[in-house]
Amino acid sequence: MCVYGGGSHTPTSQCRFIIMDKYQEQPHLLDSHLEWMMHLLLDIVRDKRSPSPLVHLAFKFLYIITKVRGYKIFLRLFPHEVADLQPVLDMFADQNPKDYETWETRYMLLLWLSMTCLIPFDLARLDGNILSEEGCTRMPIMDRILNVAKSYLVVSDKARDAAAVLVSRFIIRPDVKQKRMADFLDWALSTLSKSSFQTMEGTIVMDGMLQALAQLFKHGKRDDCLPYASTVLECLDNCKLSESNQTLLRKLGVKLVQRLGLTFLKPKVAKWRYQRGCRSLAANLQFSAQVPVAQNLVIAADDEEEYDIPGEVENVIEQLLIGLKDKDTIVRWSAAKGIGRITGRLPKELADDVVGSLLDCFSFQETDNSWHGGCLALAELGRRGLLLPSRITDVVPVILKALTYDEKRGACSVGSNVRDAACYVCWAFARAYDPLELKPFVNQISSALVIAAVFDRDINCRRAASAAFQENVGRQGTFPHGIDIVTAADYFAVGNRVNCFLNISVYIASFPEYTQSMIDHLVNMKINHWDGVIRELSTKALHNLTPQVPEYMTNVVLPRLLPLAVGTDLHTRHGAILACAEITHALYKLAAENNSLHTLLDKVIYLRSKSMSNHESETTCCHSQARIEKTLSKVWFNHDSLPDYY
Repeated sequence: MCVYGGGSHTPTSQCRFIIMDKYQEQPHLLDSHLEWMMHLLLDIVRDKRSPSPLVHLAFKFLYIITKVRGYKIFLRLFPHEVADLQPVLDMFADQNPKDYETWETRYMLLLWLSMTCLIPFDLARLDGNILSEEGCTRMPIMDRILNVAKSYLVVSDKARDAAAVLVSRFIIRPDVKQKRMADFLDWALSTLSKSSFQTMEGTIVMDGMLQALAQLFKHGKRDDCLPYASTVLECLDNCKLSESNQTLLRKLGVKLVQRLGLTFLKPKVAKWRYQRGCRSLAANLQFSAQVPVAQNLVIAADDEEEYDIPGEVENVIEQLLIGLKDKDTIVRWSAAKGIGRITGRLPKELADDVVGSLLDCFSFQETDNSWHGGCLALAELGRRGLLLPSRITDVVPVILKALTYDEKRGACSVGSNVRDAACYVCWAFARAYDPLELKPFVNQISSALVIAAVFDRDINCRRAASAAFQENVGRQGTFPHGIDIVTAADYFAVGNRVNCFLNISVYIASFPEYTQSMIDHLVNMKINHWDGVIRELSTKALHNLTPQVPEYMTNVVLPRLLPLAVGTDLHTRHGAILACAEITHALYKLAAENNSLHTLLDKVIYLRSKSMSNHESETTCCHSQARIEKTLSKVWFNHDSLPDYY
């Protein structure tokens, strides 16, 4: 299918688009060919004899290549000699910003201009005699480039993104920032404050301004941007972007806030951060096979330089914490990265306060959005070494709950993104911490990841848990039977849900460290699941797991299930009845093999009568007892060996 959907083009151009489509998944394969393809197309653009449609088509091809490989890689290949600046600027005179058929041309020209404007000469030298032959004063090149950037920051097509890139590279030039940076920021903030996200036109304008400001504070030097940071933050607060329904505006607002926060703080790496010592896979595996030996962990002492933290940083962190609870994933993800970056520049005490605030995201009063954002932020802090080992005891219980987070809403449930993010936390911890730090929590984490990899409803969560388990096996080397489980429950094996429930679970349950936790999870979390398929698979899994621990099933699981089989919740009752039937069927087959059928039947009848005696209503008791008898016995009626007295 053609990548470019607009306009008419020849069969040859269609073939080119289809060829580029094949590189979407592995765009780096194009790197060795990018330069000659670009020069071939730019030769057409530079040739003054080329007709206008051919020039536009060449730019379309350039855009397709840029889209596949990414503009950051493609940008550095543009020719950027002094002689290229004036021709590129002259091409803008022939462009019509309202021509929606040729937006690729304007997009590529803006990217090209953002590269040519980096020439290491004062732009005033290129103006020469600014008096034209007619006696009129020509506009200096600096102002021409700035006007081009401003005009395209408010258009409705993708050229707006390229204009933001142009601003970020042009304004930070030494000669431009002295003469034009203050004026540009005044214009951008004035335009931003006058726009409203309630209208489509205002949304477009705000998008362009926020992109330009975010790019500028990312690439600009701290000393140059710091004098304007407070004013920009105040303007951003007045815009109240958190109330907007536009996801992209909220994301750009969070992105700009975190970059303002980084501007307020000194660009230094925290000396107190945790640094793991040995990162060798061979050393980890050797460590797991012998007695643990204390390793050298590099945790810097509190000898960091004292300096005042600006008051605006508190406002920044508060907005980022609010962003963690946003309704859209991309906003939460941007806020989580911002929390990680800013915490890395804070003193130890303030960073610990941030961690404490993050843990508040996991209360039962918070929504799944808050849990998801909190998990992403914890993962960012962990992988950056900003979550000290002293906090692991507070974090691990939260992550274990997040790995099974499943909240019912109407006819379905939410929480798959929370469980996926919790797997990301476990993955990050495996890479960040020394095995000695996580050793007290190995059994809990390994069991939780195994359960998620085998019994989770969503394939993405099962694969994420499998990847996190594998990372822990390789990096930590302390997970029980790690290599065997990784081999059986790899990325592809856990893709089939039925295979996970009925086959892989049986293999993993053969290791005593995981058996009871897997059975308890099925009984507590899965037989009452809102999805009937999950309930049925869970009961079949209990049937398959019964031969592993028949005594536990008889003495613990069945007494727990029988009251649930006569409960008020429909899903729980259905799952409990099926589970009772499957477990008793499995116990029957075991008893038949061991010639202890009468003992088993007496035990089941005793449990059944004991369960029934706890109910107040005699009518309900008789009705439930009859239903349980029918369910428990239906799996036996097909067997000739069923005793007559039952």
